[in-house]
Amino acid sequence: MAEQEKYSMVKSIRQSPPVDLSIPYDSAWLKNKTILITGGASGFGAAFVRKWAANGACVIIGDISVQKADQLARDVRKETSNPRVHFVYCDVTDWQSQVNLFKEAVKRSPHGGIDCVIACAGVAGTDTLQTPSGLDALAPSKPDFKVIDVNITGVLYTTHLAFFYLPRNPGSTDCSPDSDPANTPRDRHVLLIGSVAGLMPLTIQPQYCASKHAVLGLFRSLRSSAFASGVRVNLLCPYFIDTPILPTSARVMLAGGGTGKVEDVVDAGTRLVADSRIVGRSLYVGPKVKVRQRDDGELVLDEGGEDRAVWEAYADDWEDAELFCRRMIRILNTITQVKGWTGWFKDMFAALLYGIGR
Repeated sequence: MAEQEKYSMVKSIRQSPPVDLSIPYDSAWLKNKTILITGGASGFGAAFVRKWAANGACVIIGDISVQKADQLARDVRKETSNPRVHFVYCDVTDWQSQVNLFKEAVKRSPHGGIDCVIACAGVAGTDTLQTPSGLDALAPSKPDFKVIDVNITGVLYTTHLAFFYLPRNPGSTDCSPDSDPANTPRDRHVLLIGSVAGLMPLTIQPQYCASKHAVLGLFRSLRSSAFASGVRVNLLCPYFIDTPILPTSARVMLAGGGTGKVEDVVDAGTRLVADSRIVGRSLYVGPKVKVRQRDDGELVLDEGGEDRAVWEAYADDWEDAELFCRRMIRILNTITQVKGWTGWFKDMFAALLYGIGR
């Protein structure tokens, strides 16, 4: 156990323990926070906007769908009597467009900063990766990689900008699992929107699956390093949710099996946004089922059990956060100790020669 504590990364990266879903959170913790959300014009993105605005947050919607997003902002302002709901046009695949979104968000923020960034923009659809066209010609046609452009490049742009603006949020302090969400008006939070397709294969949409695996990899890397900027990073992994992004092919495949509900995604997302104590955690949201925990810890379906739709996706990594990385760091540290200063100077000299040679 002592050896485990010596090399555990949990404390050094200031990660919080697995989320205890039995402990309630208070949506009122959102009041007066400035939240930027990409892709917030429809689906559970729009549901997030309505929920957070209703609880007094300033919400900036960045979306490419001008008419839909503008109407949403108007409707939510009227429904909630919250004037601080704004739409700013944004094409997430365009760097300058995202820069403009963040700059405008800061201008419209009541306190001149951004508390939370939600990388919600994403697309899916018919995937032609395995069915290339133009094979009768001399070469196949160039494939459409819009899914990759939006779901990976767009998310990376959003994340990059978030790490510039969040530490500059006036009145904010470094994130901490020991914070008091009821008395933390300013925050530094990135919420990545992944998918169950980042946790398992999705045979009919390899591009979408690859993009969500990339978001998962981004999350696992950032949560181990974001503490340097005092930024907390969390991940939401919805199952197939009944929203416009779910294509007909997927609906056919899921017939009889059920889909997740938007309200459960909103509940899980709101918990992550509102509770500043949650750092480096990921929640999976699926169809609501009744389960019971056996004596051996396994969960089984039981009509008399607890209703659950939200689960911790990486709860088992708490004691040994990123176990493979921990072991590799341990090995590399041992190699460094064995080689000593002589080895360091030798490698440094070789590196300099390599640089000069190039």
